[in-house]
Amino acid sequence: MAFENFPSATGTPPPPPESPKTDWRFFLTIGLVIALLGTWGYIIWDKSRVKETIQQKDTQYASVVTEKDNLKGLLDEATMRYDELKTSNAKKDSTITAKDREIADKKAKIQAILSKSNATKEELAQAKLMIASLNDDIASYKIQVETLKGENLALTKEKEAVTEQRNTVQKNFDSAKSALKQRDDIIDVGSTLHASSFNIVGIDEKKGGKEKETTKAKKADKLRISFNLDENRISQSGSKELYITITGPDGKPVAVEAMGSGMFTTREEGEKIYTQKVTINYTQGQKQTVSFDWKQNATFEVGNYKIEVYHNGFKIGEGIAVLKKAGLFG
Repeated sequence: MAFENFPSATGTPPPPPESPKTDWRFFLTIGLVIALLGTWGYIIWDKSRVKETIQQKDTQYASVVTEKDNLKGLLDEATMRYDELKTSNAKKDSTITAKDREIADKKAKIQAILSKSNATKEELAQAKLMIASLNDDIASYKIQVETLKGENLALTKEKEAVTEQRNTVQKNFDSAKSALKQRDDIIDVGSTLHASSFNIVGIDEKKGGKEKETTKAKKADKLRISFNLDENRISQSGSKELYITITGPDGKPVAVEAMGSGMFTTREEGEKIYTQKVTINYTQGQKQTVSFDWKQNATFEVGNYKIEVYHNGFKIGEGIAVLKKAGLFG
């Protein structure tokens, strides 16, 4: 017999629905999403923090660069004022020279700091203090330079006064010297002797030492020359040198070196030949006669013999001797 299941007329209630099972993959996905969101959040936060740090670094770097530029400007300004002082005309002394070295050393240290690409704030602060000190040094240097310039100006004025006094003294001395020279020249010229009253004759030497005046050239053995030296109250007493120049009938000076002839200097004619030099002992203010003989080795020629006397470079007198030709009977 077959059995069939038919719904009961009274109805059997259906079984309750089963609860869905929890899926672990769902929770894993949620976790990964949360982790990813956290990572992104951290990345965004970190980038923001890095950006802020970079901005701070940029700000610090800009501040450092600005500070370095300001310090360089201050250093350049100080250097310019220092260079202007160095080119002044004030004479340097040991103090100024020592200050030069001190300022140069300080400048070198400041420049060494400012030339560093990674100079720290502390180093820049040190450079700033050194620049302030450098300005103080330059101010002190300026005072010393101005002091020296004032001293130099005073010395210059004093030198000018001394120079003016010296020039005045020199001018007075030159005037006095010129006056003395003029006086000496006057005395020198005034002391020149003057010759007059010439007497020039031929002498015929006879046997036994006898002498006889002659006008015949053939018989003359020598010329006897005499003249007077006039009174002179300026010329001092003492030895005087007279230069005698004899010019023969041919117009040429008579000169025999072996007999004492030579050269002397005149004030108006320059160098001149003298025939004989005569030294006399002169007495101031007195007239005196000078006499000497001129004897030559050769026979005297017929004609005029001009005798010129020089003293002190001036010609002081002259005379002429005429020697004639012998007559028919000698």
